[in-house]
Amino acid sequence: MAPTDLVDLAGHEQVVFCSDPTTGLRAVIALHSTALGPGLGGTRFHPYGSMDEALADVLRLSRAMSYKNALAGLDHGGGKAVVLGDPHRDKTPELLRAYGRFVESLGGRYVTACDVGTYVADMDVVSEETRWATGRSPERGGAGDSSVLTALGVFQGMRAAAQHVWGEPTLAGRRVGLAGVGKVGARLAEHLLDDGAELVVTDVDETALARLLERHPGVTAVQDADELARTELDVFSPNALGGALDDETVGALRARVVCGGANNQLAADDTADRLAERGVVYAPDFLVNAGGVIQVSDELHGFDMERARARTQAIFESTLEVLRTADAEGVTPAVAADRLAERRIAAGGRTPWLPTPTRGSVS
Repeated sequence: MAPTDLVDLAGHEQVVFCSDPTTGLRAVIALHSTALGPGLGGTRFHPYGSMDEALADVLRLSRAMSYKNALAGLDHGGGKAVVLGDPHRDKTPELLRAYGRFVESLGGRYVTACDVGTYVADMDVVSEETRWATGRSPERGGAGDSSVLTALGVFQGMRAAAQHVWGEPTLAGRRVGLAGVGKVGARLAEHLLDDGAELVVTDVDETALARLLERHPGVTAVQDADELARTELDVFSPNALGGALDDETVGALRARVVCGGANNQLAADDTADRLAERGVVYAPDFLVNAGGVIQVSDELHGFDMERARARTQAIFESTLEVLRTADAEGVTPAVAADRLAERRIAAGGRTPWLPTPTRGSVS
Protein backbone atom coordinates (compact mmCIF):
# COMPACT_ATOMS: atom_id res chain seq x y z
CA MET A 1 0.00 0.00 0.00
CA ALA A 2 1.40 3.41 -0.96
CA PRO A 3 1.82 6.09 1.72
CA THR A 4 -0.84 8.28 0.06
CA ASP A 5 -3.33 5.42 0.31
CA LEU A 6 -2.58 5.11 4.02
CA VAL A 7 -3.28 8.82 4.53
CA ASP A 8 -6.56 8.59 2.63
CA LEU A 9 -7.70 5.66 4.74
CA ALA A 10 -6.73 7.26 8.04
CA GLY A 11 -8.88 10.38 7.67
CA HIS A 12 -6.26 12.70 9.16
CA GLU A 13 -6.42 16.49 8.90
CA GLN A 14 -2.75 16.92 8.07
CA VAL A 15 0.38 14.81 7.61
CA VAL A 16 3.76 16.55 7.35
CA PHE A 17 6.92 14.84 6.05
CA CYS A 18 10.07 16.45 7.43
CA SER A 19 13.53 16.14 5.90
CA ASP A 20 16.74 17.97 6.72
CA PRO A 21 19.71 16.56 4.76
CA THR A 22 22.25 18.51 6.81
CA THR A 23 21.36 16.76 10.07
CA GLY A 24 19.92 13.56 8.61
CA LEU A 25 16.47 14.26 10.03
CA ARG A 26 13.63 12.19 8.58
CA ALA A 27 10.37 12.59 10.47
CA VAL A 28 6.61 12.54 10.06
CA ILE A 29 4.15 14.69 12.02
CA ALA A 30 0.50 13.57 11.87
CA LEU A 31 -2.49 15.62 13.01
CA HIS A 32 -5.55 13.43 13.27
CA SER A 33 -8.01 15.98 14.66
CA THR A 34 -8.00 19.49 16.08
CA ALA A 35 -11.74 19.51 16.90
CA LEU A 36 -11.03 19.94 20.61
CA GLY A 37 -7.92 22.09 20.22
CA PRO A 38 -4.29 21.83 19.07
CA GLY A 39 -3.09 18.28 18.47
CA LEU A 40 -1.04 17.05 21.42
CA GLY A 41 1.17 13.95 21.42
CA GLY A 42 4.76 12.86 21.83
CA THR A 43 7.66 12.40 19.46
CA ARG A 44 8.80 8.81 18.98
CA PHE A 45 12.43 8.19 17.87
CA HIS A 46 12.64 4.67 16.48
CA PRO A 47 14.65 2.70 13.83
CA TYR A 48 11.73 1.95 11.53
CA GLY A 49 12.43 -0.41 8.67
CA SER A 50 10.90 1.93 6.10
CA MET A 51 9.05 5.20 5.68
CA ASP A 52 5.82 3.26 5.08
CA GLU A 53 6.26 1.52 8.43
CA ALA A 54 6.89 4.86 10.16
CA LEU A 55 3.88 6.44 8.47
CA ALA A 56 1.56 3.59 9.44
CA ASP A 57 2.72 3.91 13.05
CA VAL A 58 2.31 7.68 13.30
CA LEU A 59 -1.17 7.49 11.78
CA ARG A 60 -2.27 4.93 14.35
CA LEU A 61 -0.63 6.79 17.21
CA SER A 62 -2.06 10.19 16.32
CA ARG A 63 -5.57 8.82 15.98
CA ALA A 64 -5.23 7.19 19.39
CA MET A 65 -4.16 10.56 20.80
CA SER A 66 -7.45 12.13 19.65
CA TYR A 67 -9.33 9.54 21.67
CA LYS A 68 -6.94 9.67 24.62
CA ASN A 69 -7.14 13.45 24.93
CA ALA A 70 -10.92 13.38 24.59
CA LEU A 71 -11.31 10.73 27.31
CA ALA A 72 -8.95 12.66 29.57
CA GLY A 73 -11.19 15.72 29.26
CA LEU A 74 -8.42 17.80 27.66
CA ASP A 75 -8.98 20.64 25.21
CA HIS A 76 -6.61 19.04 22.72
CA GLY A 77 -6.92 17.03 19.57
CA GLY A 78 -4.71 14.17 18.49
CA GLY A 79 -1.21 14.55 17.08
CA LYS A 80 1.95 12.49 17.03
CA ALA A 81 5.39 12.54 15.44
CA VAL A 82 7.95 9.89 14.59
CA VAL A 83 11.62 10.39 13.85
CA LEU A 84 13.26 7.62 11.81
CA GLY A 85 16.55 6.42 13.23
CA ASP A 86 18.35 4.80 16.11
CA PRO A 87 18.06 7.20 19.08
CA HIS A 88 21.33 5.88 20.53
CA ARG A 89 23.25 6.51 17.30
CA ASP A 90 21.44 9.11 15.20
CA LYS A 91 20.05 11.58 17.73
CA THR A 92 22.03 14.84 17.88
CA PRO A 93 21.26 18.34 19.18
CA GLU A 94 21.40 19.63 15.61
CA LEU A 95 18.84 17.06 14.43
CA LEU A 96 16.52 17.86 17.35
CA ARG A 97 16.74 21.57 16.61
CA ALA A 98 15.90 20.92 12.97
CA TYR A 99 12.88 18.92 14.12
CA GLY A 100 11.89 21.77 16.45
CA ARG A 101 11.83 24.15 13.48
CA PHE A 102 9.35 21.90 11.70
CA VAL A 103 7.12 21.82 14.81
CA GLU A 104 7.28 25.62 15.01
CA SER A 105 6.33 25.92 11.34
CA LEU A 106 2.91 24.44 12.17
CA GLY A 107 2.07 27.55 14.19
CA GLY A 108 0.78 25.78 17.29
CA ARG A 109 -1.45 23.23 15.56
CA TYR A 110 0.82 20.53 16.98
CA VAL A 111 2.22 20.42 20.52
CA THR A 112 4.92 17.80 21.09
CA ALA A 113 6.35 15.99 24.11
CA CYS A 114 8.43 12.90 24.97
CA ASP A 115 7.69 9.39 23.77
CA VAL A 116 9.67 6.19 23.17
CA GLY A 117 13.25 7.17 22.39
CA THR A 118 12.94 10.81 23.49
CA TYR A 119 13.50 12.32 26.90
CA VAL A 120 13.21 15.53 28.89
CA ALA A 121 16.68 16.66 27.79
CA ASP A 122 15.62 16.20 24.17
CA MET A 123 12.54 18.39 24.63
CA ASP A 124 14.77 21.06 26.17
CA VAL A 125 16.75 21.10 22.91
CA VAL A 126 13.62 21.03 20.71
CA SER A 127 12.21 23.94 22.73
CA GLU A 128 15.15 26.09 21.62
CA GLU A 129 13.45 26.26 18.22
CA THR A 130 9.74 26.10 19.09
CA ARG A 131 7.25 27.32 21.67
CA TRP A 132 5.27 24.11 21.24
CA ALA A 133 7.49 21.59 23.05
CA THR A 134 6.30 20.29 26.42
CA GLY A 135 7.78 17.72 28.78
CA ARG A 136 10.71 20.06 29.32
CA SER A 137 12.83 20.08 32.47
CA PRO A 138 11.66 22.10 35.48
CA GLU A 139 14.73 24.29 34.92
CA ARG A 140 13.26 25.20 31.51
CA GLY A 141 9.80 25.83 32.97
CA GLY A 142 8.51 22.37 32.16
CA ALA A 143 6.77 19.46 33.83
CA GLY A 144 9.70 17.07 33.68
CA ASP A 145 9.41 13.38 32.92
CA SER A 146 5.81 12.58 31.89
CA SER A 147 6.28 8.93 32.83
CA VAL A 148 5.63 10.01 36.43
CA LEU A 149 1.91 10.54 35.85
CA THR A 150 1.66 8.00 33.02
CA ALA A 151 2.55 5.29 35.54
CA LEU A 152 0.19 6.73 38.14
CA GLY A 153 -2.67 6.73 35.63
CA VAL A 154 -2.03 3.11 34.62
CA PHE A 155 -1.99 2.17 38.29
CA GLN A 156 -5.33 3.92 38.82
CA GLY A 157 -6.77 2.14 35.79
CA MET A 158 -5.50 -1.17 37.14
CA ARG A 159 -7.09 -0.46 40.52
CA ALA A 160 -10.38 0.28 38.77
CA ALA A 161 -10.16 -2.99 36.84
CA ALA A 162 -9.48 -4.81 40.11
CA GLN A 163 -12.56 -3.13 41.60
CA HIS A 164 -14.63 -4.21 38.60
CA VAL A 165 -13.40 -7.82 38.55
CA TRP A 166 -12.66 -8.66 42.18
CA GLY A 167 -14.68 -6.05 44.07
CA GLU A 168 -11.73 -4.26 45.71
CA PRO A 169 -9.67 -1.36 44.30
CA THR A 170 -6.32 -2.89 45.15
CA LEU A 171 -3.71 -5.20 43.68
CA ALA A 172 -2.64 -6.47 47.09
CA GLY A 173 -2.01 -10.19 46.87
CA ARG A 174 -2.47 -10.18 43.08
CA ARG A 175 0.19 -11.41 40.66
CA VAL A 176 0.95 -8.78 38.04
CA GLY A 177 3.13 -9.36 34.98
CA LEU A 178 4.94 -6.32 33.56
CA ALA A 179 6.12 -6.60 29.96
CA GLY A 180 8.53 -3.67 29.92
CA VAL A 181 10.15 -1.97 32.90
CA GLY A 182 11.51 1.15 31.24
CA LYS A 183 10.41 4.70 31.98
CA VAL A 184 6.76 3.86 32.71
CA GLY A 185 7.04 0.21 33.71
CA ALA A 186 9.63 0.84 36.40
CA ARG A 187 7.50 3.55 38.03
CA LEU A 188 4.40 1.36 37.74
CA ALA A 189 6.32 -1.43 39.48
CA GLU A 190 6.92 0.87 42.46
CA HIS A 191 3.20 1.68 42.77
CA LEU A 192 2.29 -2.01 42.56
CA LEU A 193 4.86 -3.14 45.10
CA ASP A 194 3.73 -0.41 47.49
CA ASP A 195 0.18 -1.71 47.03
CA GLY A 196 1.23 -5.25 47.95
CA ALA A 197 1.27 -6.89 44.52
CA GLU A 198 3.55 -9.75 43.50
CA LEU A 199 5.49 -8.91 40.33
CA VAL A 200 6.75 -10.97 37.41
CA VAL A 201 8.67 -8.90 34.86
CA THR A 202 10.50 -8.98 31.55
CA ASP A 203 12.19 -6.49 29.22
CA VAL A 204 14.28 -6.67 26.06
CA ASP A 205 16.51 -3.99 27.63
CA GLU A 206 18.73 -6.01 29.96
CA THR A 207 19.97 -2.86 31.68
CA ALA A 208 16.47 -1.72 32.62
CA LEU A 209 15.62 -5.21 33.84
CA ALA A 210 18.80 -5.50 35.91
CA ARG A 211 18.18 -2.07 37.44
CA LEU A 212 14.72 -3.09 38.67
CA LEU A 213 15.87 -6.45 40.00
CA GLU A 214 18.72 -4.80 41.87
CA ARG A 215 16.27 -2.49 43.63
CA HIS A 216 13.74 -5.26 44.25
CA PRO A 217 15.45 -8.68 44.44
CA GLY A 218 12.14 -10.32 45.36
CA VAL A 219 10.70 -9.63 41.91
CA THR A 220 10.63 -12.60 39.50
CA ALA A 221 11.99 -12.19 35.96
CA VAL A 222 11.12 -14.33 32.92
CA GLN A 223 12.86 -14.53 29.56
CA ASP A 224 10.41 -12.69 27.30
CA ALA A 225 6.85 -11.44 26.83
CA ASP A 226 5.73 -14.78 25.35
CA GLU A 227 6.74 -16.59 28.52
CA LEU A 228 5.13 -13.87 30.61
CA ALA A 229 1.82 -14.30 28.77
CA ARG A 230 1.89 -18.03 29.56
CA THR A 231 2.60 -17.39 33.24
CA GLU A 232 -0.19 -17.74 35.80
CA LEU A 233 -1.10 -14.09 36.43
CA ASP A 234 -4.00 -11.97 37.63
CA VAL A 235 -2.98 -8.97 35.48
CA PHE A 236 -0.94 -8.79 32.28
CA SER A 237 0.52 -5.32 31.75
CA PRO A 238 2.13 -4.35 28.39
CA ASN A 239 4.39 -1.34 28.89
CA ALA A 240 6.66 -1.28 25.84
CA LEU A 241 5.85 -0.85 22.12
CA GLY A 242 2.43 -1.39 20.55
CA GLY A 243 0.93 -4.54 19.09
CA ALA A 244 1.64 -6.56 22.24
CA LEU A 245 -1.76 -8.27 22.13
CA ASP A 246 -1.64 -10.36 18.97
CA ASP A 247 -3.50 -13.64 18.35
CA GLU A 248 -0.74 -15.80 19.81
CA THR A 249 -0.42 -13.72 22.98
CA VAL A 250 -4.17 -13.51 23.55
CA GLY A 251 -4.47 -17.25 23.03
CA ALA A 252 -1.76 -17.90 25.62
CA LEU A 253 -2.92 -15.38 28.22
CA ARG A 254 -3.71 -16.76 31.66
CA ALA A 255 -4.50 -13.40 33.23
CA ARG A 256 -7.99 -12.08 34.02
CA VAL A 257 -7.13 -8.42 33.39
CA VAL A 258 -5.02 -6.61 30.78
CA CYS A 259 -3.95 -3.10 31.75
CA GLY A 260 -0.72 -1.39 30.73
CA GLY A 261 0.97 1.78 29.58
CA ALA A 262 1.91 0.81 26.01
CA ASN A 263 0.09 2.54 23.15
CA ASN A 264 -1.90 0.62 20.52
CA GLN A 265 -1.76 -2.69 22.38
CA LEU A 266 -4.40 -4.40 20.21
CA ALA A 267 -2.66 -5.86 17.16
CA ALA A 268 -5.88 -6.20 15.12
CA ASP A 269 -9.40 -4.78 15.05
CA ASP A 270 -10.90 -7.99 16.43
CA THR A 271 -8.40 -8.44 19.27
CA ALA A 272 -10.74 -6.80 21.80
CA ASP A 273 -13.43 -9.33 20.83
CA ARG A 274 -11.00 -12.21 21.29
CA LEU A 275 -10.07 -10.94 24.77
CA ALA A 276 -13.76 -10.72 25.71
CA GLU A 277 -14.43 -14.22 24.37
CA ARG A 278 -11.71 -15.52 26.70
CA GLY A 279 -13.17 -13.65 29.67
CA VAL A 280 -10.28 -11.18 29.88
CA VAL A 281 -11.15 -7.65 31.00
CA TYR A 282 -9.24 -5.12 28.91
CA ALA A 283 -8.68 -1.62 30.28
CA PRO A 284 -8.23 0.43 27.06
CA ASP A 285 -4.66 1.65 26.76
CA PHE A 286 -5.51 5.15 25.53
CA LEU A 287 -7.69 5.62 28.61
CA VAL A 288 -5.39 4.36 31.36
CA ASN A 289 -2.10 5.75 30.02
CA ALA A 290 -3.37 9.34 29.71
CA GLY A 291 -1.51 10.56 32.81
CA GLY A 292 1.50 11.63 30.76
CA VAL A 293 -0.52 13.77 28.38
CA ILE A 294 -2.40 15.25 31.32
CA GLN A 295 0.96 16.17 32.83
CA VAL A 296 2.42 17.82 29.74
CA SER A 297 -0.83 19.59 28.81
CA ASP A 298 -0.84 21.26 32.21
CA GLU A 299 2.58 22.68 31.35
CA LEU A 300 0.92 24.96 28.79
CA HIS A 301 -0.98 26.67 31.60
CA GLY A 302 1.88 27.10 34.07
CA PHE A 303 2.65 23.66 35.43
CA ASP A 304 1.11 22.62 38.76
CA MET A 305 1.93 19.02 39.70
CA GLU A 306 -0.85 18.71 42.28
CA ARG A 307 -3.45 19.90 39.77
CA ALA A 308 -2.15 17.43 37.17
CA ARG A 309 -1.95 14.63 39.73
CA ALA A 310 -5.55 15.18 40.82
CA ARG A 311 -6.72 14.99 37.22
CA THR A 312 -4.71 11.80 36.71
CA GLN A 313 -6.29 10.22 39.80
CA ALA A 314 -9.64 10.60 38.01
CA ILE A 315 -8.55 7.86 35.57
CA PHE A 316 -9.82 5.51 38.29
CA GLU A 317 -13.42 6.73 37.81
CA SER A 318 -13.02 7.02 34.04
CA THR A 319 -11.96 3.38 33.78
CA LEU A 320 -14.78 2.20 36.02
CA GLU A 321 -17.23 4.17 33.87
CA VAL A 322 -15.93 2.56 30.68
CA LEU A 323 -16.00 -0.98 32.11
CA ARG A 324 -19.52 -0.52 33.49
CA THR A 325 -20.73 1.01 30.23
CA ALA A 326 -19.26 -1.92 28.30
CA ASP A 327 -21.17 -4.39 30.46
CA ALA A 328 -24.40 -2.39 30.29
CA GLU A 329 -24.28 -2.00 26.50
CA GLY A 330 -22.96 -5.50 25.77
CA VAL A 331 -19.84 -4.25 23.99
CA THR A 332 -16.12 -4.52 24.63
CA PRO A 333 -14.39 -1.88 26.78
CA ALA A 334 -12.53 -0.73 23.64
CA VAL A 335 -15.83 0.03 21.89
CA ALA A 336 -17.27 1.70 25.00
CA ALA A 337 -14.20 3.93 25.31
CA ASP A 338 -14.32 4.83 21.60
CA ARG A 339 -17.98 5.81 21.85
CA LEU A 340 -17.40 8.04 24.86
CA ALA A 341 -14.45 9.75 23.18
CA GLU A 342 -16.34 10.22 19.91
CA ARG A 343 -19.27 11.73 21.81
CA ARG A 344 -17.02 14.40 23.29
CA ILE A 345 -15.20 15.09 20.01
CA ALA A 346 -18.52 15.45 18.16
CA ALA A 347 -19.75 17.89 20.81
CA GLY A 348 -16.55 19.92 20.53
CA GLY A 349 -15.81 19.31 24.20
CA ARG A 350 -18.99 21.01 25.37
CA THR A 351 -20.38 17.97 27.17
CA PRO A 352 -17.57 16.40 29.21
CA TRP A 353 -18.63 12.97 30.43
CA LEU A 354 -15.95 12.43 33.05
CA PRO A 355 -17.43 11.41 36.41
CA THR A 356 -16.92 13.31 39.63
CA PRO A 357 -13.90 12.01 41.59
CA THR A 358 -14.77 9.79 44.55
CA ARG A 359 -12.86 8.66 47.58
CA GLY A 360 -11.92 5.47 45.77
CA SER A 361 -9.68 7.35 43.38
CA VAL A 362 -7.17 8.36 46.03
CA SER A 363 -4.35 5.92 46.61
